[in-house]
Amino acid sequence: MLDVKRMVILRDLAEHGRVTAVADLHRVTPSAVSQQLRALEAEAGAVLVEREGRGLRLTPAGTALAAACEPVLDALERAEGAVRALDAGPVGELLVGCAPSALATVAAPLVAALAVRHPGLRPRIVQADPEEAVPQLRQRRLDLAVTYAYPLLGAPPARGTTAVPLFDDPLCLALPETLLPAYQREGLAALRDADWISAPAPSSCREMLLHACRNAGFTPRIAHECADLRAGLWLVTAGRAASILPGLLCDAPPPGTAVVELPGRGRTLEALVRAGTQARPAIAAALAVLTGR
Repeated sequence: MLDVKRMVILRDLAEHGRVTAVADLHRVTPSAVSQQLRALEAEAGAVLVEREGRGLRLTPAGTALAAACEPVLDALERAEGAVRALDAGPVGELLVGCAPSALATVAAPLVAALAVRHPGLRPRIVQADPEEAVPQLRQRRLDLAVTYAYPLLGAPPARGTTAVPLFDDPLCLALPETLLPAYQREGLAALRDADWISAPAPSSCREMLLHACRNAGFTPRIAHECADLRAGLWLVTAGRAASILPGLLCDAPPPGTAVVELPGRGRTLEALVRAGTQARPAIAAALAVLTGR
């Protein structure tokens, strides 16, 4: 019988390509990852990885086994969910990762509503951007993630997860009020020579800013990088810079800063769960609150 945890390590190696990355993901040493892979090879009776330079690559047998991992995990999640569904009600700890921009508008109301509906359930909110939340969700360090996606970027959902759309959040342009007339005349192209404020890479928010500016015919000059884009609004007027950020972060712009909603679709806030876990009482209770049921 193949060990499922070892199959997950093989799957992660197939995705990330480096033993050190898999070790970081699982919070173990690279040697521990290598030992688990050797043990899995013994169980499978096949060579699953082979040396390539200083790293490892999957053999055809390893690739086939890694591809088979996700359906196995989905089936196990559904089986565990069927057992949990027999519980009297949602109880225990519920680990929820939440994008910083949704803490006030989504996470806080979720905690308040669950306290009333299901007092035996203990939601624990962990601030995490999608780049952090998705791996934690897949590694079972989170039960649910409140995250977001930009449809225009076309990124597919993470494998092994199910996304439940919550609501749309428009994109807004923040710029010094002195530059507003030029923008109203020419659009984003009027800001081709301006400094820009962006989230650090890698970030889908940064990718969306680059996408919007390049569609306007220029590549923005990133003068400031700020993980907290709401705080970055204070750099707009002070640094005579511009930024594109979600509408949820633009409710209180500082004096001298103009905020304009950009045309077109922005981002979609969504609840992300591991495939097969939606019916678990605690997760189902959280999804019911998040979707207004």
